[in-house]
This record gives sequence, structure tokens and C-alpha cells, in this order.
Amino acid sequence: MVYGIIELINFAHGDIFMLGSFTAISVVGVFGINNQQTFLTDPLAVVGVLLVAFPVTMLVTGLLGVVIERVAYRPLRNAPKLAPLISAIGVSYILQNIGEDWRGPSQISFPAIFQDNIYKFAIADGSVIIRSKSILLLIVSVTLMALLTLFVQRTKLGKAMRATASDPELARNCGIATDRVIDLAWALSGTLCGLAGVILVMNVTAFTDTTGSQFLIPIIAVAVLGGIGQPYGAMLGALVIGIVSEVAAAVINPDYKDVVAFVILVIVLLVRPQGILSEIATRKEVAA
Repeated sequence: MVYGIIELINFAHGDIFMLGSFTAISVVGVFGINNQQTFLTDPLAVVGVLLVAFPVTMLVTGLLGVVIERVAYRPLRNAPKLAPLISAIGVSYILQNIGEDWRGPSQISFPAIFQDNIYKFAIADGSVIIRSKSILLLIVSVTLMALLTLFVQRTKLGKAMRATASDPELARNCGIATDRVIDLAWALSGTLCGLAGVILVMNVTAFTDTTGSQFLIPIIAVAVLGGIGQPYGAMLGALVIGIVSEVAAAVINPDYKDVVAFVILVIVLLVRPQGILSEIATRKEVAA
């Protein structure tokens, strides 16, 4: 989304959802929710805390996205592309240090408030294991993608974002406040990042200040594979890389999951650097 408007990759993306995860853990800690209080034993308390944790986290990361844009990107908007790239990497390190000072370098975890059921399906000579949390994650992801698409395609703000991404100068001449649109894109990106951080920390056993940055390469690989700036492309890229990585982990070695993401990224950059869905999106824009 951000790249589609300003054509710059946010290298602090993983660190934003790291801080989002820390925010969610802090909110849950304030209310005293622990591993003994699950959705089955105390549903009202758990739902109430989550109804607070999600909005607070999304608000914090949304505001953080706007601050990053105004401090690290906007002053360098007309500078050579290398300048904002270096600035973004610097922001990433700053956020990691903020996370370390906030929660410390040791691993932390989100209370196991939901029971994670495991479903096993026999296929040929092996089996496929699906976790209930993974099913929930898939449902949330598809729902958010549909809502984001409706927002971008149907609302006035969404159309303003598309116009700014297509031709910022023309959009400005037509009366669109492009700076506000860019702020909106960063705020929306940060908000979704915070939501992803909450969902992620609920699905992993341990989390540190560097966990977010570890997802940077897979995130870039997913975006490049699907087509940078294409929301559905990102989902398709995530699906492909996720399946290939899990198969590689099962067949070869779990330690090679990130290596697989690197390999896919290199292959895509060599064979189809514009991504899978970029040509389709371009044809639709021309037809419109």
C-alpha cells in the first residue's frame, strides 16, 4: 500500500508490528489476564480485554506509521532513492532499541487464552496437520483483504489514494490533498501492521525485539512475488511462499524455511521482477 503511493519500501514494517505485539502484551498484562484465564474458563474477561487490546494496538501503530512518514520519509521525498532507504533502515534499528528498552532482550509470550486444537488429515503415505489458530488466522486475513479492497475501490478516500498512486501531481492539481492521502496510507498500513502483530503474538510461543525484523525478508519476498503494491498479489505471494516453505521444512530441514524465501525472491527477481499480478492490474487500469 505504501509502496503503491510513494514507491518506497518501509523497511521498518516488521519492527512496527513488533511494537504492536508488545503493546498488546502490555494491555493484556494491565488487565491481569494470564494462562489460567482462557476463553473457556472466563470468556467475558478474555473478550473484554481483546476488545481493548486490538483498538489500542492499532491506534498506537497507526500513529507510529504517520510519525515515521513525517520524520523519516517526507523530508527526503525528493531526495535520491538511496537516502530514504538508509533512513528507513535507521528507523528499523531505532524501533528495535525502543522494543528492547521497553520489554528487555529476553523472550516474552502472550497468554495462551485460546485452546489450540490440532486436526490431522491422512494424505497418501503422510498426513497434514492444521491448527485451529491457523484456521482463525486465515479467516481474519481473508476478511481484512476483502474490507481493504472495498475501502480502496469504493470509498472516496480509497479513490483518492488510487489517484495519488497513479499520478501525484495530477491528483494535486485536481484538488486532492496528496500529503493527507499519504498520511492516511501510512496510518492504515500501521493499523493493519498492529493488527497483524496482535495475531502473530497470539500464534507464536515466544517473541523478542528482533522477531519483527526476522520477517522482513519473507515480507519482501511475498510482496515481490505477488507484485509490489498489489494487495491480492501479497496474499497470493504469502500463500505460495508459505506452502513451499512448509513443504521444504517437512522434506528437507525446518532451518531452511528462510532460505527458501530467499531463493524464491531471487528467482522472481530474475524471471519476473514485476510480480505475478502486476501485469493483470496494469491491464485493468488501462481498461478503466
